[in-house]
Amino acid sequence: MFAHPSLRDCRRLFLRNHEVRMNIGVHDFEKRGEQRVLINVELWVPLAESTPRHDRLDEVLDYDFIRRSIVARLARGHVHLQETLCDDVLAMMLAHPKVRAARVSSEKPDVYPDCEAVGCEVFAMKESS
Repeated sequence: MFAHPSLRDCRRLFLRNHEVRMNIGVHDFEKRGEQRVLINVELWVPLAESTPRHDRLDEVLDYDFIRRSIVARLARGHVHLQETLCDDVLAMMLAHPKVRAARVSSEKPDVYPDCEAVGCEVFAMKESS
């Protein structure tokens, strides 16, 4: 997917292992409090939209956009499924005019004692125009 022809002229930006505490889950014990969740976001932005000429922030996509979007989603309240969380964050990323494609994943590292994490990942590209 990352070798797709429409991504060849893109820069990949990422937010890696952004740790949040949130209300997520379908089980009763998960509805009683917040859980630790790791969120990863990758964005593909055309070089024409992300190559600074004057070394200024307004020439690129600001990483704060990614973090603010996640905070806004968490503020909407309890999420039952990681799939819903990932889909919602993905839609927010793709709504940015500079973003051509995005990948979002979430992991709940504290669910099972016998594995590192359980998680979900989703990827999408905007339609070519």
